[in-house]
Amino acid sequence: MEPAAKALSVPWNGPAIGLLDLDAFFASVEQLDHPEWRGKPVIVGGDADRRGVVSTASYEARQYGVHSAMPAATARRLCPNAIWTHGSFSRYREVSNLVMDILVDETPLVEQVSIDEAFFDITPGRYSKESPIDICRRIQKRVASLGVTCSIGIGVCKTVAKIASEMEKPRGLTVVLPGTEAGFLAPLPVRSMSGIGPSGEAKLIRMGIKTLGQLAVADPSLLERELGSLGVTLRERAAGAERSRVGERAVEEDPKSISNERTFAADLTREDEILPSLDALCAMVARRLRRKGLAGSTLTVKIKNTALSSRSAQSKLSEPTDDESAMSPVARELLEQLWSEGDPVRLLGVGISNFMEQGPRQLDLFEDPEVERRKSAMRKLHVATDALKERFGDGAVAFGREMKLKGATTNTQPQHKEDD
Repeated sequence: MEPAAKALSVPWNGPAIGLLDLDAFFASVEQLDHPEWRGKPVIVGGDADRRGVVSTASYEARQYGVHSAMPAATARRLCPNAIWTHGSFSRYREVSNLVMDILVDETPLVEQVSIDEAFFDITPGRYSKESPIDICRRIQKRVASLGVTCSIGIGVCKTVAKIASEMEKPRGLTVVLPGTEAGFLAPLPVRSMSGIGPSGEAKLIRMGIKTLGQLAVADPSLLERELGSLGVTLRERAAGAERSRVGERAVEEDPKSISNERTFAADLTREDEILPSLDALCAMVARRLRRKGLAGSTLTVKIKNTALSSRSAQSKLSEPTDDESAMSPVARELLEQLWSEGDPVRLLGVGISNFMEQGPRQLDLFEDPEVERRKSAMRKLHVATDALKERFGDGAVAFGREMKLKGATTNTQPQHKEDD
């Protein structure tokens, strides 16, 4: 690892892959939009007394030990004077898109991996003869002009770039020059590499492998026996030899599934509580389908009774749809397979998959024209409410089911995934 200033004098020979990571992103956007919050501990997350969790904490709050995914009640005890907000995912997406546009200005090879992270390829000679380090510094300045900051790691591959981006935060630029990646990775603990979770780390430690350097020279047959084909892949990455491509940025890549789930502040036990919430989740999923111009044909309902226990059921729809009026009856039937009156429901989720592009629908010759008319009228109503929400915000118009769901949940802001 070289300081950026020293590395500037060294020619860059080989691939140059960067990873941009926005610093404490949700909290940074809140401090941007609320200047009076700057320099103060800010926590974006759900309510402490409603089973909420922390989505993001500002660096001021992190000094108290607060971190993402921490129970909100714990965070409140650690930092009782923090400023709390439920946040606005649409606002975060807006700022994220501006950052991604900056990257695309520099190279068409941009691969967004989450709302606040993206790989980019700035290999010299491909789209520019400039120093990759100069390009990274320019990216950081342009991002800062938006009112948020980022940290960047750069090396010969995604694995090195990802780890390097976490070395100096906030506002860090960590450069791993070509040819130095093995030495950079070798002393690091195995857990520092993405793809190795707690169970994988435990297996490796039982094998006597604690560092990436040890993993890079481990017996491939032993790794394959203990970890399957993943073991050989991890060995290659630990040596800095991974060379996966950075794909061109799509306008918006279609997901394999779309789902929404919510955790409730208090367990739901009655049908008149659960069914409106289920209908509201169907409406949220349907709205996202319409936004993407997709229709799905496989519906899934998920419930969680405790923090650890969850069950799900799915069903094929009679035809692909983007309309909650068609999804809700099937979701209710699936719920009957998973829940009995009186059983506690901590979390409820609805998902849809097996997509096709939504186009003009061919009428069934045997369908009642009046039924078809009602379906068409309901879909037009839903499309109209979509337009109002897009223009004036989610609170501009809401059905009663949506108000009931909002009032019952933990208000934790979703993050880092297609499912929100």
